[in-house]
Amino acid sequence: MATVLIVDDSKTSRKILRALLEENGFEVIGEAENGEIGYIKYKELQPDLVTMDITMPNMDGIESLSLIKKANADAKVVMITAAGQESKMVTALKRGADEFITKPFQKKEVIDALKKLVGEA
Repeated sequence: MATVLIVDDSKTSRKILRALLEENGFEVIGEAENGEIGYIKYKELQPDLVTMDITMPNMDGIESLSLIKKANADAKVVMITAAGQESKMVTALKRGADEFITKPFQKKEVIDALKKLVGEA
């Protein structure tokens, strides 16, 4: 099954996403609490997919997304962030985000998006 890196400054969000992904057959190979660490871990772990929050300290998800896409244009990145971030959503999509999911998310929406990106939908 596909490997996933979770990037979110909320420990609770990471825990919820990890449980959801693992119970649906994904292998979570890493977590990061901000975009800078997320980028470093992406380069180190080379996951199949990345779930990326937008609003985080040190480096936000959009900047991290840009670095990941610069390192690997084929990287699959799903942005998962709070409602009311429409302008940031547009920026993320322009910078190469593959999917955009709004918190609080529906479990099925997350799984369907990730499966689609790895060709299992």
